[in-house]
Amino acid sequence: MSQTSPGISKIHYGIIIIMSIVIAVDIGGTQMRAAAYTQDQLNPLKQKKIPTLATEPGGLERLIHVIEDVWPESDAVTAIGLGSPGPLDPHTGYLLAPPNNPEWHNFPLAPEIEKHFGVKTFLDNDANLAGLGEYRYGAGKGHHHVLYITVSTGIGAGVVIDDRLLQGFHGLAAELGHVIVDPDGPPCSCGFNGHLESFSSGPAIVKYVLAELDSGVKSILKREKSLNARDVADAALKGDELAIRAYQRAGEYLGIGVASFLHAFDPSIIIFGGGVSQVGGLLFDPFDASLKRRVFHPRYLEGLAITQAQLGDEAGLLGARALAEMKIGL
Repeated sequence: MSQTSPGISKIHYGIIIIMSIVIAVDIGGTQMRAAAYTQDQLNPLKQKKIPTLATEPGGLERLIHVIEDVWPESDAVTAIGLGSPGPLDPHTGYLLAPPNNPEWHNFPLAPEIEKHFGVKTFLDNDANLAGLGEYRYGAGKGHHHVLYITVSTGIGAGVVIDDRLLQGFHGLAAELGHVIVDPDGPPCSCGFNGHLESFSSGPAIVKYVLAELDSGVKSILKREKSLNARDVADAALKGDELAIRAYQRAGEYLGIGVASFLHAFDPSIIIFGGGVSQVGGLLFDPFDASLKRRVFHPRYLEGLAITQAQLGDEAGLLGARALAEMKIGL
């Protein structure tokens, strides 16, 4: 299944137009998805998803099969873009230590896919690619300096500066969820203390509520294993003081982090994605107040747009598509 032509063609007013096709892959914790796109269409020609089964052997074979399922009959694919949880090296296409997947530690994922299909293959962090997707096709369209932040089970980010995705020397740039906002703060999921993710992610909000309940704080919330950030948000909307305080704390620290990000990147737009970011004023009222107190000059906020992501679950796929297209000059 190797590349045999630069694209499929169509006839328009008697002129043969070469159509470029790329395949995008989004490798998530629960499912991996692949889609085939032509350059002139936002919707895919074909799309397929299967369980990732990250802890089970055979991950590469499953990935190859899902790509084969969307491969066009013309065999005219020009590039493949892969998005995966990090850490990884986009320069070499190696996965370094993806969570919950020991089979893919120090694994040459992009080189293996490129060798199998005979097509240029590119890899990057899934949060980076969600940001790239929003920049090219979503809320960031028309902007040249974009900061994308996803607030969910973790906090990830993607940064576009002068229309280029920030990757860094080792390919590890924009791990903004692991920026230290309080060195004496609680442990992060990565094991280090005081990272933004340890304050403002969904699990961090729940962890704070549980600790307060254990100390005897009164709340309509109960100490249950199923408790999640949405439950805390629902309780806050009912006036529960502990739940409100949990989101105020999360927003306060999110503002601390983003103030530093503005100082570092000076974007024209901040795009928030992820489930926790959808709670509205519970999170963003304290965030806004915190941000304004900590930006060292008001110029950073002039003309700055702050908005919600537009692409939803498609951001990762469209970002992988954008990566492949940009790498081959489309």
